[in-house]
Amino acid sequence: MIESVVEVQRLFKEIGDLLAGTPEPEKLEIFVIGGTVLLEQGLKPATKDIDLVVLNLHDFKLFENTLNTLGFKSTKPTPGYVHMNISQVLEREDFRVDLFHTSVCGKFSVTDSMVERGREYLILDSLAVYLCSNEDVFLFKTMTERSGDIEDCISLAKRGVEWEIILDELKNQIKLSGQNVWITWVGERLGILADEGLYIPILEEVEKLSEEYYENELRKYPS
Repeated sequence: MIESVVEVQRLFKEIGDLLAGTPEPEKLEIFVIGGTVLLEQGLKPATKDIDLVVLNLHDFKLFENTLNTLGFKSTKPTPGYVHMNISQVLEREDFRVDLFHTSVCGKFSVTDSMVERGREYLILDSLAVYLCSNEDVFLFKTMTERSGDIEDCISLAKRGVEWEIILDELKNQIKLSGQNVWITWVGERLGILADEGLYIPILEEVEKLSEEYYENELRKYPS
C-alpha cells in the first residue's frame, strides 16, 4: 500500500532522474487517473496502485523500460481488473504501477479534453506528470470492479464534481469509439452509487445511452 504522496513523488523523481540520463529529445508525459489523485487531495488514506496512461507507443515503451531498469517486474492483473485491459502491470516491493497505452477498458481513451483538464503535478527536466481531473477519474472508476472504487466515486462526488463534464466526456467517447459495452458498465455503477444514496443528476441520461446500446445490439441479431 502507498500511504503518502511523498512516496509517489519520490518514485516519479527516481524515474525522472533515470530518464535525464537518456538521449531522449523530448520530455515524457504521463497522466495519473486513479487513487493517487484522491490520495493527493486527502480523499483516501492509501492506494494499492498507481494508474498511469501514456499517450503514444514510443513513450509507453520508454516508461516501461525505465521501470524495468529501476527493478520493477511485470505481473498479471488480478480478477478485479478484468475489464480494464491494462497494457502492463509492474511491481516493486510496495509499489504497483498499472500502465495503460492511450486507452483504458479497451476503447475508452484519454482525449484532448481530458488532457486540457489535467493538472500539473510534477514537472521535471525529462518527465512531466499530470493529474487527471476529478471528473475524469470518477468516470474511469465507474468502469472497474475493483474493491474500493465505489467508495472512491462517493468521495469524489462529495468533494464536488461537474456532472455535465462527466456526461459530455461520456458522449465524446461514444463519438470517438462508437457505442461499446463499457457504456453499460457506467450505467450500472451509477445505479449502485444512487442506491448508496448519492444524487446523480445525469443518471437518467446515462441510462438512456445504455438502453440505446442494447437496442442497437438487438438490431444486429433480429429474431
